[in-house]
Amino acid sequence: MTIEDRRSTALHIDWTLCDGRGVCTELLPETLTRDEWGYPLARRAGSTVVLEGSDPQRAQDAVRLCPRMALRIK
Repeated sequence: MTIEDRRSTALHIDWTLCDGRGVCTELLPETLTRDEWGYPLARRAGSTVVLEGSDPQRAQDAVRLCPRMALRIK
């Protein structure tokens, strides 16, 4: 396994840009949930979420489809 293989892919949520439409939570239900106003929350604390399994591909879709461009892959 190379160093590149061990590097984690992460999804960063910029809550200052988000307006709570929920596209990302629909695409990543195991990773994200919504608060009472519809804003995405990581199921684990923080605004940056480490992606595992098939999540990186779905996260790319969420970034592409986010109407407010509030998501970024790191």
